[in-house]
Amino acid sequence: MIPRYAPPEMATLFTDEARLAMWLEVELLATEGWAALGVVPPEAAAACRARAPHVDRAFVETVAEREAVTDHDVAAFVDVVQQAIGMPDGSWVHYGLTSSDVVDTALCATLTRAADLLVQATDGLVTACERRARELIDVPVTGRTHGMHAEPTTFGAKFALWALQADRDRKRLESARRAVAVGKLSGAVGTYSNIDPSIETFVCGRLGLMPVPATQVIARDRHAELLWACAAVGATIETIATEVRHLARSEVGEAEEPFKPGQKGSSAMPHKRNPILSERLCGMARILRGYLSAGLENVALWHERDISHSSVERVVLPDACTLTYYMIVKATGLVDGLVVHPERARSNLVHGSFGLVFSQSVLLALVSAGLGRDDAYRIVQRDARLAWERHQDFRQVLAADPEVTLSEADLDAAFDLARTLRHVTRFTDALKELHA
Repeated sequence: MIPRYAPPEMATLFTDEARLAMWLEVELLATEGWAALGVVPPEAAAACRARAPHVDRAFVETVAEREAVTDHDVAAFVDVVQQAIGMPDGSWVHYGLTSSDVVDTALCATLTRAADLLVQATDGLVTACERRARELIDVPVTGRTHGMHAEPTTFGAKFALWALQADRDRKRLESARRAVAVGKLSGAVGTYSNIDPSIETFVCGRLGLMPVPATQVIARDRHAELLWACAAVGATIETIATEVRHLARSEVGEAEEPFKPGQKGSSAMPHKRNPILSERLCGMARILRGYLSAGLENVALWHERDISHSSVERVVLPDACTLTYYMIVKATGLVDGLVVHPERARSNLVHGSFGLVFSQSVLLALVSAGLGRDDAYRIVQRDARLAWERHQDFRQVLAADPEVTLSEADLDAAFDLARTLRHVTRFTDALKELHA
């Protein structure tokens, strides 16, 4: 991931140094597991741990130089580690293992840590949405379907639904974490032909992973599940960002992104306050969906393994985790700082629609008064169109229509905003499940 979108706490997990350090830990733990079994001399295992090389940039470069000869990254890594430890103790490194034992177990350990960061960040997004929901539950705004005025809702209802959706994302991430928190050290094709299963149990236990049956590689549906969870988070954030973009349009003006001192919205037009963060987040959600597609295609490998998945994962797994984390952090800031304009929202709701947002209430009032539904619908539809074309208050048009036999009290009730929104607290009541 490019530095622009790479928060250091996540990006650090996927550096070359971190990757090779995790490989080294798997190798050392395996050696210690063999020692516990009585195969490797305990003093040799201790020497491997004591003389293990420090994984820094110089070590990474040394492995890269060796790989230019071996054309195999794990073989090059083992060569360099054994040389650093020295013989004969170093010869026990990689004993009974195949490359995927090291790479897959280390990768899952890293992805587990990445998932922890994602879950923690999503906690913040859920909390922010919940806070804004409770703050704005009674602030009316036009509900829109197909981009058209529909019926009244509130800003708080929007935030409450986002909180519930982000909570479902949190649960998906937790499930994906469990799926990838696994390891295997079962050798070529996974049959433990040259390694005792207790080694796998020992190493996985030290890394906080669950040992699982596998071929030569851990099944890639697990990795695809993590990518699905990331893409789902992206879709939620895109939902929020898309709504912000629409509400921020000049002719709507009901909300806008926070705008910090010194910020410039346009290099040419000083008046602009463009929803650039929301647009950025929408674009990033597209990237995550592409990564999910690649992850799903990685599931089907030839026989007990091939490495068609390897090159893909070197890109999509670090990038997806890093980008998702970035998006969650930025979306949380967007939700926390979103500027809401209640008066503009009320004006759009009441005056901008000429009162048409109460058309269903009028329809039901006519039906309750004894009119057939289709007849009532046609009357309301006709009068609504007249109000829109004439830019006239809908209620006035209805009052002047001899076919509308509703009393003044009936019309008052139909156009009562408080009555329309009397059940809106059900949205915030539903937030109780976040803390169940």
